[in-house]
Amino acid sequence: MRQYRIIFKPDGPTVLVHGGATILEAANRAGLVLNTPCGGMGTCGKCMVEIEANGQKVLACQYRVQRNLEIIIPPQARFFEPRILAHGMDRGITIGPAIRKKFPDFRDPAAGIFGVALDVGTTTVVAKLVDLADGSCKATATALNPQTMWGDDVISRISHARTEDGLDELHAAIIESTGSLIDELCKQSGITPWDICELVAVGNTVMNHLFLKFPVKQLGQAPYKAYSVEAHDRDAGHLNLNMNPSGNVHTVENIAGYVGSDTVACALAIGMDTAERMTLVVDIGTNGELLLGTKDKIYAASCAAGPAFEGARISCGSRATAGAIEQVIVANNDIEMEVVGNCEPRSICGSGLIDAVAMLLNLGLVDSSGKFVEPDQIKDGVAKKLSSRLVENDGQRAFVLAYNKDNENEPVILTQQDVRETQLAKGAIRAGLKLLQKKAGIGDKDIEQVLLAGAFGNCIDRQSALRIGLLPNVGPEKIHFVGNAAIVGAQMALVSTRCRRLCEKLVKKIEYVETAGNVQFRELFAEALLF
Repeated sequence: MRQYRIIFKPDGPTVLVHGGATILEAANRAGLVLNTPCGGMGTCGKCMVEIEANGQKVLACQYRVQRNLEIIIPPQARFFEPRILAHGMDRGITIGPAIRKKFPDFRDPAAGIFGVALDVGTTTVVAKLVDLADGSCKATATALNPQTMWGDDVISRISHARTEDGLDELHAAIIESTGSLIDELCKQSGITPWDICELVAVGNTVMNHLFLKFPVKQLGQAPYKAYSVEAHDRDAGHLNLNMNPSGNVHTVENIAGYVGSDTVACALAIGMDTAERMTLVVDIGTNGELLLGTKDKIYAASCAAGPAFEGARISCGSRATAGAIEQVIVANNDIEMEVVGNCEPRSICGSGLIDAVAMLLNLGLVDSSGKFVEPDQIKDGVAKKLSSRLVENDGQRAFVLAYNKDNENEPVILTQQDVRETQLAKGAIRAGLKLLQKKAGIGDKDIEQVLLAGAFGNCIDRQSALRIGLLPNVGPEKIHFVGNAAIVGAQMALVSTRCRRLCEKLVKKIEYVETAGNVQFRELFAEALLF
């Protein structure tokens, strides 16, 4: 089959690909990571590139090469590195690791024994190096999950795992990434991978399965059963991990098909095993993971919120990368914003999206059904600077958040469809919360604390989240941020066998509530769509 030369600009790498290959496949071969949150299915529109010869704009994942091409990759089509939350709250524990140093190293009497706590997220991976003698954290390293090459969400990963060699590729990618993180930890702390004798990994059920190379096909279809929900211990050498080959790799229990060991680790870190007060834990992401209860009984659910809060399906959406609007407020009769990286805005991330929609609701520019109001319905008190930002864009109403400065970037807008996507995302999460509340027999007033976990949860403005109806109707003083509680829980399980037993007990206390195909959930979802 004939080969064609593809030149990517402005970077300059050149690759040869066979006719019929997509531009995305060519980019992957060139080592360029494009923005493909839909996994290359052609549904998100984020990988739009330009053919230099004729200026034609095409989706890299769909356009098939039939001639030599020079391709211009605009900034918005690139996969920029998001900010990664590596830290969380602390909970005091007694040190009691599973591995102890049996024989002293006479070459170096001071040599220690170390372990790694690993949080394998769908988008990001966080690793902490821990001294197993005293539980102290010696170094932290973070990275993008390289599996994003095959899509942003777990469904895209499952789809790729079904292809020939797909499972092998996904497993190898996360093992290699973990090895690179371990190299970075060792570099920071002056030890070698051989000194690392224990690793504890947590993640959602799909990430957990891919890490252990378990089949995931069954997770993509009803009844969404996990291959295994048990804790597992493996020799590091068996997994080909970059650490002492005789060391142990422990994965924490999963709860169900879409509620994984990261949720168990989070429950451990925040002390759900001792919680006297009615506690709601929300980890907002593509799959919102929810916990509700006390030490006596805990309910868990996962709701498919979709990728809107991570930037997909939003016209100018992105992750929290440089140039993303992360905060929006009204000041001096106009809008002011915070932008990641303190640079010119070129997109909007999840926290900014929630702020923007809340602002539009407060101004009366969007009604309770989620529809932009007509020009003659704008309230008299709305400043001209704000009302003039309402425009028509490709046949739909939109609000300009950031204007194009000197023609350097496209304006950042929020369209009617973007508001609808926000409704779908927040509606799914709120419906999941209401379903758990019904199971527990409680109302909003009975919830004594709301804990927001994960990187995204820590960026949300409480008032904005309440205004759009994302969270139950509680006072903002009841809403607290707990950071990356999953990595804290992994660290606890790393240094304490008692904590591993607590994880096992927690899982037995947790009742999983299925939302997929649940008639009551669908009814609650319809109600929760309104602002």
